[in-house]
Amino acid sequence: MSKLKLYMIIVALTGLVLLIFFPGRQLAREHVNERTAVTDHPLLCTSCHIPISKNKLITRIINADYYSPFNLAVDATNQWMYVVAQDTDELLKVDMQNEKVFEKIKVGNHPHSVIIDEKSQKAYVSNEWSDTVSIIDLLTFKIIKTVKTGNGPAGIMLDKERKHLYVVNSFGSDVSVFDLSTLNEVKRLSTGINPTGIAISPSGDQMLITGRRANLADFNETLITEITLIETAGQRITKLNIESAYLMENAVYVPEGDLAFVTLIRPKNQIPSVQVEGGWMMTHGIGVIERGRQNRVTQFLLDEPNAYYPDPFDIEITPDGKRLFVSSSGVDKISVIEVDSIRKILNRSDQKERDLFANTLGLSRQFVSKRIQTGHNPKGLGISSDGSELYVAEQLNDAITIIDTETLSKKGSVKLGGPERITVARQGRRLFNNAGHTFQNQYSCYTCHPDNHEDGLVYNMAGKQMGRNLTNTQSLREIGDTAPFKWNGKNQTVYKQDGMRFSTVLTRTEQFSYDDLDAITAYIMRGIKQPPNLMYNPTGELTDSQKRGKILFERKKDNFGNPIPENNRCVTCHPAPLFTDQKLSDVSTLADSDDPTLFDTPHLTNVFASPPYLHDGRAKTLEEIWTIYGTDDKHGLVNDMSKTDLNDLINYLKSLRSPQYDQLQIEVQHGSLLISN
Repeated sequence: MSKLKLYMIIVALTGLVLLIFFPGRQLAREHVNERTAVTDHPLLCTSCHIPISKNKLITRIINADYYSPFNLAVDATNQWMYVVAQDTDELLKVDMQNEKVFEKIKVGNHPHSVIIDEKSQKAYVSNEWSDTVSIIDLLTFKIIKTVKTGNGPAGIMLDKERKHLYVVNSFGSDVSVFDLSTLNEVKRLSTGINPTGIAISPSGDQMLITGRRANLADFNETLITEITLIETAGQRITKLNIESAYLMENAVYVPEGDLAFVTLIRPKNQIPSVQVEGGWMMTHGIGVIERGRQNRVTQFLLDEPNAYYPDPFDIEITPDGKRLFVSSSGVDKISVIEVDSIRKILNRSDQKERDLFANTLGLSRQFVSKRIQTGHNPKGLGISSDGSELYVAEQLNDAITIIDTETLSKKGSVKLGGPERITVARQGRRLFNNAGHTFQNQYSCYTCHPDNHEDGLVYNMAGKQMGRNLTNTQSLREIGDTAPFKWNGKNQTVYKQDGMRFSTVLTRTEQFSYDDLDAITAYIMRGIKQPPNLMYNPTGELTDSQKRGKILFERKKDNFGNPIPENNRCVTCHPAPLFTDQKLSDVSTLADSDDPTLFDTPHLTNVFASPPYLHDGRAKTLEEIWTIYGTDDKHGLVNDMSKTDLNDLINYLKSLRSPQYDQLQIEVQHGSLLISN
C-alpha cells in the first residue's frame, strides 16, 4: 500500500471518528444536563447506568453482602455477644475475648431485636418481615422453635417471672403476649402507632412501649404520639400522649424505677421548611417520665444552638443509674447524659419552666457531659453486666465499637467480617442516613423517611411566611422505576430530586459532590425494598372480597352498564405492576392553598402502610379519598358503588404489594415445573 493511500485512510478514519465523537459528545452532554439539572456533571455513563442496573450479573458484581448490625445483647459473663445482622438475616455469636464472630445462624426475614434469658440458655430474635420470633438454644446454637406473632415484630422482652414473652408488633401497632410454658399467644394489647421499643421497670411491674408515628390529625393540630404503659400483673394498658414529638424508638428505666427515658424527635412541620436556617426544622432529644408524679413527661433537647444530634435511636443506662447513653445515628455520635443533672433540673423547675425545656437548645450543656464519635450509623446499644463497657452496633460499618464508660473513650472495635470495599450503593446508604449535608446537621434523609419509608407527616414546603403547598411525605420504597418525582412531578430524575434543587429548598447547604450524588441516587433507585405485605396479602392468594375489589378496580363499566371514560378508570392511572402510569393528572384534589398544578400519580404498592393520603395528607384513610374528598367522581368513578363495593375496593388496594414477591413466586413455580419435568 502506498503512503498516500495510508494517509488517506488515516485521514478518513480520523474524520469519521470526529464526526461521530463531537455530535455524540454533544448529545451525551445534553442527556446528562437534562438528567441532572446541571451543566458540569461528568460525562461518565458508568457512574449512572452501572449502579442502577437491574441486570442480575452486574448487580452481583457491583454490590456486596454486608451484615449491617442493628441490635445486640450481651450475656451475664460478658463472654458472648449476640448481634442481629439485619441485611443477611442472621444472628451472629461474637466471642468478646477474641473479638471475632464465632458462629452465625440464619433466622427470619429482616430481624430486628434479640434478647437472651437470665441463664443465657436461650435467645429470642424478632423477625420483622417474617412475622415470627426465632427461639435459639445457645448451647447448640440452633433454632428450636419459631412462633408466629403479629405484623412486624420488633422490640421483645421477657417479664421478671419468666412467665410471659412480650413482642412489639410495629406494623400491627400492638403487643403479642406469649405464655412461655406453651409458647401460645394468650393476649394481644393495643399500642400507639408503629411501636418498636420496649422496656421493663426494675421491679417488673410495668412495661413501656414506644411509638414512632403520630396520631392522624389535621395539619394545624398539635402533633401527638402515644407511649403505652402495660401493668404486667393484669396486663392492662395506659396510654400517655406526648405532644409535638414522634419517632420515639427506644426506652429505658433507671434502676430506682422512678424515672423512664425515651428517645424522641420534635418536628417543626407546620412552619415553612426554609426555617431550617433559623434552627427550626427538626430538633432531637429525650423524654423523661416521672412515675411518682402521675407519669409527668418532660422533654429535653440533646441539640445545641449550632449543632444538632439527629435520629436518636437507642438509649442505655449504667447499672448504677448514673449515666445514660444515646446513639445519635444521624451524626455518628453517642451522647453521654448525667442522670443526677437531669434530676436536679426537674427538682428545681416548675411546670412553666419544664414546658420550655422542649425548645431550649442551650440546656443540653447542663446534662450532656460528652459526645463520643463512632463509626457509621450507630444503632443498638448494650452494656456489660458490671457497667464498665458500652457496646455500639455500627450498622453501616459492620462493626461493634467498645467504649469505656468511666473514661468515656473508645477502647476497641470488633469487626464482624463484612466486605472491606464500600460499594456505590453502600456509600449512598451512608449518605442517606447521615445529616452532614443539612444546615447545622439538623436532619438526615432518614429523619423524614425512617426505614426508607415515610414519617406520616405533612410539611409546609413553601417559602417563608407564605403558608402554601402542604406536602404529604412520600415513601421511598421501590420508587426507582416510578419517575417523575415530587407530587407535582417537576423532578424527572432522582438526580434532580436530591441534587441542586434539594440543597436549595431543604438542606440549605452545598449540594452533594457528584460522586456522592451518584451514590445516593444509586441507593434510592435500587437499594430500597418493600417489606412483604403479610398483613393483607401474605401468599398472593386474594380473599373473596379482594377479588371483587380487583374487578371493580379494573372495570370498564359502572354498575348500571354505562361505559366509564378511560381516564376515570382506576386501572388506567394505576396499572400493574407498580400501579402508576408515571403521568401527571388532575383528579380534582387541588386545594385552595395550592399553586395550580397537576399531580404525579403515586404508586400503590403497600399503600395500606402510608396514611395519610393525597398530596396534602387531608385523607386520613383510603376510604376518605372517595367518601369525603372524591365525591365528584373525578378521582375514579365510585358514586354508583354500594358500601360493600367500596369496602371490597379498599380491601383490594390494601392487598397490593411489591412486584418482587410476585416475581419470586413466579420463579419458584417455574423452577418447580422444571424439576418435575
